[in-house]
Amino acid sequence: MTVLEFHEKLKTGKASARELISAYLEKIKKENKSLNAYLEVFEEDAIAQAQKIDERIASGETPGVLWGVPVAVKDNILIEGKIASASSKILENYIASYSATAVKKLEKAGAIILGRTNMDEFAMGSSTENSAYGATRNPLDHSRVPGGSSGGSVAAVAADLAVLGLGSETGGSVRQPAAFCGVVGLKPTYGAVSRNGLIAMASSLDHIGPIAKNIGDCKILFDAIKGKDDFDSTSMDPGPALPAGRLRTMDNVKRIGIPKEYFEDGLDERIKKSINNLVKRLEKKYEIRHVSLPHTKYALACYYIIMPAEASSNLARFDGIRYGVQKKADDILGVYEKSRGAGLGLETRRRILLGTYVLSSGYYDAYYSRAQKVRNLIAKDFENVFKEVDVLLTPATPTLPFKFGEKTKDPVAMYLADIYTAPANLVGIAGISLPVGFVPEGGKNLPIGAQLLAPSFCEDRLFEAGEYIENLVK
Repeated sequence: MTVLEFHEKLKTGKASARELISAYLEKIKKENKSLNAYLEVFEEDAIAQAQKIDERIASGETPGVLWGVPVAVKDNILIEGKIASASSKILENYIASYSATAVKKLEKAGAIILGRTNMDEFAMGSSTENSAYGATRNPLDHSRVPGGSSGGSVAAVAADLAVLGLGSETGGSVRQPAAFCGVVGLKPTYGAVSRNGLIAMASSLDHIGPIAKNIGDCKILFDAIKGKDDFDSTSMDPGPALPAGRLRTMDNVKRIGIPKEYFEDGLDERIKKSINNLVKRLEKKYEIRHVSLPHTKYALACYYIIMPAEASSNLARFDGIRYGVQKKADDILGVYEKSRGAGLGLETRRRILLGTYVLSSGYYDAYYSRAQKVRNLIAKDFENVFKEVDVLLTPATPTLPFKFGEKTKDPVAMYLADIYTAPANLVGIAGISLPVGFVPEGGKNLPIGAQLLAPSFCEDRLFEAGEYIENLVK
């Protein structure tokens, strides 16, 4: 069900919140073992919350649009009283003492948190193969990855094990898996959604983002969690919300830009053909302009210097002393070294080492400082292009969903999965991934995701153009 379909059943009395939640819980019991989307399901809590909602409706209250709606939450977003492990052994028994602002807002709106979902450890990965608790499978083809690092939340929504999902993005971790699983994933503008309660990976790049089955649902979820928060100094108010299911009536999008750098070598020909066919159909409504973002080719290298540097700093606090894996040693330094070595996975250790290297004496200016300068040039490119066009249309990923083990032996090949999504995180603009078609492969139909990018705090443009594209490709 979509959010509005769920709401209609509840409002008209066709089903109670308890009946609807029970149906989702039953489906999770049947299918999660093979998917491994959820690490933990809060069954008793969910039933109790559904019961309270039914009592409120019975007393005459009109249900809000998110009342009773089941939401899957990524394991690095805190839920008070629940484990938040970030899919790492180093946090395996850490219990959150408070809830993330986004979670609080959803609970206040009446949504029900069904459980915490699997992810790449500390959000470091593009396939959800790096979890300490096993990989998540793509609901459309169990032999393939769901993408990452928000693979668990995305797989839960794609497999109808939740209506909505919360994920996090540092370089594409909502949009890339959304493209791989055929759903909608939004990276809001940096600061549009509070990061309070998100386990930090790279603080200048991290975002909390909505996952949904369609553009309308994505907008409802975004409107529920956005806004300024006193607990996050980087947060800002992106503007007033509209009634559920409605977009702004003004015609915000007239010109769509096609950046040539996103269609060069490395893009799967089937994805290129699908996006180019979509562009031809869009010409009937929009002015299409071919534009250039000349510094985009440096974005991935820039990202993989800044992100590990910030991650190495943020992850220094996890030492095995208060919770998680703790190994005995002769002195405190030995405890730190052995505990972190045993509690952190290979990819996490790789990025911490890389980040520590680029921040070290003699290399800071050569790598980290230079990457920040390049970051500013990339931002300037986007600023100039958005003077010409209202949104940009690109592929979301360079490949179709790949098979398990296909890229794990070559970290650089895995990092290339973020090549089209990372630039938006570097500059903080808004981006969304939505399904625009399917390609037959190995007896399965694999989804193709398109990406729309808009200036900061212009999410309405993404929803407007996204809704049009969604209807166009149905």
